[in-house]
Order: sequence, then C-alpha cells, then structure tokens
Amino acid sequence: MTTGHLLGIQLYSVRDDIGPADLDATLARLAGLGFTHAEPYDILTDPDRLGTALRDAGLRATTAHASVVRHDVTHVLDAAEALGIGTVVTPYADPGSIADRAGVEQLAATLNDAAGRAAARGIRIGYHNHDFEFAQTVDGVPAYDLLTGLLDPAVVLEVDVYWAGVGGADVFELLPRLGDRVRLLHVVHEREPGNDRPVLGVDTAGRMDEVLALTAGTVELPVVEVVAHHSDVWPLVARNAAYFLAGAHA
Repeated sequence: MTTGHLLGIQLYSVRDDIGPADLDATLARLAGLGFTHAEPYDILTDPDRLGTALRDAGLRATTAHASVVRHDVTHVLDAAEALGIGTVVTPYADPGSIADRAGVEQLAATLNDAAGRAAARGIRIGYHNHDFEFAQTVDGVPAYDLLTGLLDPAVVLEVDVYWAGVGGADVFELLPRLGDRVRLLHVVHEREPGNDRPVLGVDTAGRMDEVLALTAGTVELPVVEVVAHHSDVWPLVARNAAYFLAGAHA
C-alpha cells in the first residue's frame, strides 16, 4: 500500500475542535500526526483567518468542500482563490433532489456550469458522494451512474469509498470504470467504534491497501474522514493517520 507522502484530512472529522479559539491548536495537532493537507468544509465564513491558521500549522489546502448548489458560485470561487485552493468539491446533494432523471440532470447542469466558470480562474469543480447516490436508482441504474454520465469530464470525482460501499457499490469495479476522473479519495481504515451500518455493496474494511493500489496512478490525494463524535475522536484520527502514513513509507 502507498499514499505517496501526502495525506489529507477532512476537517469535518474534527469539527467539534475547530472553533475560533481552537483552530490553531487543532491544525497544529493534525500536522503533528503527519497530515500534510487539510480539506476544509467551510471556506466562506472567514477565509483570511483559515488561511493564516493553515500556513502557521504548515498544512496545505489544495481541496475544499463548498457546495456550488447551495452557495453563490462567485463567492465560493473568490474564497477558494484567496486560499489557493485548486479544487472545490460539492459535498452533498439532497437525496430527494436526485430522485428522478430531471433532478439528476439539474444537478449535473449546475456542476457543469460551475466547472466552466471555475476553469476560467484556474480552479476545478468536484463532486463527493454519499451512500444514497448508489442506493437510489433512476431509470434502472444507480443515480451516481446517471450523474457521472452527464457530468462534463472537467468535473472531477472525489469518491468516498466507505459511503459508496454502504450504498451498494463494488468499489473495486467502480474505481477502474471511472478511471482518471477520480482524482480524490475519501478513505478510512478504522471506522468509529459502534458503526454497524449495513454495507449493501462490497465492504472495503481492511482492504485499503487494495483501494490505494488500484488508484495509485490517478488519485492525487487520499483524504481521511472519520465521523465519530460520541467520544474523543483524536485516538481514531491518530490511528488512521498512522496506518496510511506507515503504508506511504513501506
């Protein structure tokens, strides 16, 4: 297994520790665990403060979650440009909004339009999946398959391996099929304690080495995301970092 020497973390993983009073210490702690990149989930509230804190911690932010469906595209691109973020990923679409073909077509059109506007500023637009894009079918196929077929190739894909499996995907078939459209991965080696959500597709637990090997030639950055918040999240974050970083140097 290899992640190269780059490893990101979605800052939503530590969302309870990232308030204004804790931002600097939290980012420094993440850097101390070996993360090289942070993927912010809020670049609109105070991009100047966020940018300073990232630089002080020695963390890069080349990607961020910011929805071009929910937010003004120009506002999103202005914040991304100020932070030096090259890829802005829409992290979520309401499941009900893509329950039929018209809804999927509308989402694709919104992302495609944003991608054209972003390209003029040297920024890419991406899309991040959850489980429902695979669990919901439209015209007999998973909504995700319909969506990706409608997206301009300029829209990059950030595949959340865990959520794709939960929704019914076989990630080991999905990733090769999508090929170099997948530029980012959300990965987790060890899930939060007590996570017994059924996996409707192929379970990737314990198979992160296979996932990363499968995408080694195309994925630019693996991004850890853990969602445990019923207890101290830091031991889980630390163990995931150690796992992926050990593989990077194997």
